[in-house]
Amino acid sequence: MTTGTVLNVLPYLRRCGFECEVRDPVWLAKVHKGEFFVDLITGMSNGVLAVEDSWIERAGPAVVHGVETRVLAPEELVASKIFVTKRERFDGADIAHVIYGTYPSFDWDRELQLVGEHWEMLLWSLLLFRYVYPAQTHYVPADVWRELLQRLQSEIANPDPHASFRGSLVDDNMFAIDVNEWRLANLLEEKRRSRLHQLERCANTRKPAGSARRSS
Repeated sequence: MTTGTVLNVLPYLRRCGFECEVRDPVWLAKVHKGEFFVDLITGMSNGVLAVEDSWIERAGPAVVHGVETRVLAPEELVASKIFVTKRERFDGADIAHVIYGTYPSFDWDRELQLVGEHWEMLLWSLLLFRYVYPAQTHYVPADVWRELLQRLQSEIANPDPHASFRGSLVDDNMFAIDVNEWRLANLLEEKRRSRLHQLERCANTRKPAGSARRSS
């Protein structure tokens, strides 16, 4: 869901008798009813990607356990998983299966647009795909391989000496020593702070006119 949708739906669900909590404002709210619960996910926990209206518009109809719903398009699904790389949970296999199962309809232009500056994380996933499915290397178009590998070659040939350490975006626990002891920049903290500021602005723009006067 988009953040705006979650801000709208939580008060409604509370009025309907559901227990609602915002577990992490950057990406996760939970709704409970008895023994059941559902996660309302608005982006990545590291603050790098957020669900946008286009994600919902591109979602396709599906029936899950007899319930009519919509599921993310494969491109958004892959984008949502490229940073799920923790020691206790790694979604690389999911990404490989999505690419394998959607050939040849996967929209690679859309995928490259979604991952943006984090294209190296996509390339990492694609290298895993090729290792797992060597006979299906062509499931990733040659021009995509070429573009990503040329980008990598260029970055290797001309590294940015001022580029920030990015390990905390991958897993803040496994790369904690870099931040806590070696004093490298905590990009995770910066990204999450930026995302929280965006959410605060979003919440403020949704306040009804005159609410500030009534609360004073």
